[in-house]
Amino acid sequence: MFKKGGRFYIAVDLEGIACVIGEYGKGLALDTPGYIYAKKQATREANAAAKALFDGGASEIWVWDNHCKGYNLDYDSLDNRVKIVMGAGNRQRFPLIDTGFDGVLFIGYHAYDTKDAVLAHVYSSATYQYQKINGREVGELQIDAAIAGNNGVPVIFVSSDNICVSQAKETFGENLPSVITKTSLAWNCCVSKHPAPVCDEIYNEVKKALSIIDTFKPFTLPSPFEYEVRFKRIEYAESTKLVSFDGRPFERADAYTLKGRLNRPEDIF
Repeated sequence: MFKKGGRFYIAVDLEGIACVIGEYGKGLALDTPGYIYAKKQATREANAAAKALFDGGASEIWVWDNHCKGYNLDYDSLDNRVKIVMGAGNRQRFPLIDTGFDGVLFIGYHAYDTKDAVLAHVYSSATYQYQKINGREVGELQIDAAIAGNNGVPVIFVSSDNICVSQAKETFGENLPSVITKTSLAWNCCVSKHPAPVCDEIYNEVKKALSIIDTFKPFTLPSPFEYEVRFKRIEYAESTKLVSFDGRPFERADAYTLKGRLNRPEDIF
């Protein structure tokens, strides 16, 4: 049972938000109508999660604006009780996360490269074809969760399209509280739920997560682990200087792919 006074970290991306599909043949380009809408709805969905946490007794909530350069949300409309992590340039993924947090929530994340998943990619749709850990494809959700887990913080909630939520449950367990915001049909096509009831569902599922908070365990990777990254351009593979935990450069498996071994998920960045 959740004890009042907890601290939580809400990580907010945009591609998995309700009614967000980007533009045909493109990602979620800045200053387009779809991006402007995504900013507003992401703020609403983050607020729904924050309200559920505060109503449940949380004392401190951090909202991490982590899409693109980290300057996306409508900050004036965010719950004024939250702290906002924003911007780019800090090399630490999940800035200042530590064992003092009781859980992490993922709002608006997206699937890794998968057939028919809306805006599926890993960190940069222009840069990477895929990323694998121990031979298995992973996305931002899995890598970020592993970083949180490495700091003792469990995943307690995920909201996104049906494919990303399925990937989350496969990784973190079928009982993970979650909300499906839309059903993916293609990279730029979906059947979305109306945004208002999505926020209601997020509130209810986050309250559910608090009621079973003791059941969540941090998601961690073995150390060391095999890491493989395939780029979309040869020169990206040529210019990337990844080094394994033992100090040896990553193997160039082919023109586009690097392979090596790392001790921590943080070392990917």
